Amino acid sequence: MYIDICKKEIRQVNKTAILQQTAYWSEVKSRQGWTSCAFDFKVPRQELFADAQQDRFEESDVLVILRQINDEHCIAYVPYGPETEPAAERQGVFLEELSESLRPFLPSQCILLRYDLAWQSHWSADEGYFDENGVWMGPPPKKIQELRFNYNTRNWNLKKANSDILPSNTIFMDLQKDEDLLLDRMKTKTRYNIQLARRKGVQVKAAGLENIDTWYNLYAQTCARNGIVQENISYFRTILTARANNSTSPADVEMLLAEVDGIPLAAMFLVVSGHRGTYLYGASSDTHRNFMGTYMLQWEAMRRAKRKGCTEYDFFGISPSPDPQHPLYGLYKFKGGFGGEIFHRMGCWDYPLQEAPYAAYTAAELNSKGYHR
Repeated sequence: MYIDICKKEIRQVNKTAILQQTAYWSEVKSRQGWTSCAFDFKVPRQELFADAQQDRFEESDVLVILRQINDEHCIAYVPYGPETEPAAERQGVFLEELSESLRPFLPSQCILLRYDLAWQSHWSADEGYFDENGVWMGPPPKKIQELRFNYNTRNWNLKKANSDILPSNTIFMDLQKDEDLLLDRMKTKTRYNIQLARRKGVQVKAAGLENIDTWYNLYAQTCARNGIVQENISYFRTILTARANNSTSPADVEMLLAEVDGIPLAAMFLVVSGHRGTYLYGASSDTHRNFMGTYMLQWEAMRRAKRKGCTEYDFFGISPSPDPQHPLYGLYKFKGGFGGEIFHRMGCWDYPLQEAPYAAYTAAELNSKGYHR
């Protein structure tokens, strides 16, 4: 496989529904001290898809984020990219060639390329990985995943990362249906809670930077309640104020606040990119939970995304199955009540560029804790 690749300016990153592959996300990360680079690539379609016509090419791009991990080394991270998703049997070959094509453009002391793949998990399309109740049992052990993913590659160098960075399991809501049908498809309890919140006078409004302290108070309560590693308030200021309006892939960012009689109940960040609205971060109060503010907040977020022209809504993170022991099980129950479709991604895959530093880095990762986005 041959990939024609060239570097380009961040502001020229293609418009996409994948928020983390936009110029906006590059701006967010640059304010956190990371640097970004972007590349156009071109590959014959018949190399990616068995039934593709000859002389046709797949043309796309990829955003790569660089992070210094010590005085000497850095890593290259591809959040939810590349967007191009080849046929399953060609994915490993494609990533291998893409990695080798990117290598000359990366710093000499870059130790790995980490792809946080948004592609559908091979094993979520295999009936053998679902139990008798239709519940997904998850992918096989790492070694088996690697055997399948590296099939037909030259170097057998793709490694399943020890953990994922962005959520690998989510729920997508189809917003092309009218609002009555969206409500009809929800679970009875979810629909009832939205109606209850409305009867109790819960209102949802767009909030700005002047409300960031209200957000952070709700967020701190949520982190303490669920044992989540807490981000600094400056990070959320960045999410809200970062812009890429001079680019081909900006994003529309809103902070939404649910309240009753001026009392804040819940808040969230809604980000619209391309045809997709993404529920990026959410938080709720320890008190007044009987007002069901979180339910009204999600419903209004979906309605706003729909009005902005979105055809789908990404709930952004659940447990892979209804396992009460999983730390994200509560999100599985809550988000699943809105009636969307569960989607399992491939998650993080590494292409080591320097073996010894890579081994040391991944060993150190095993000792770290926390769920990061």
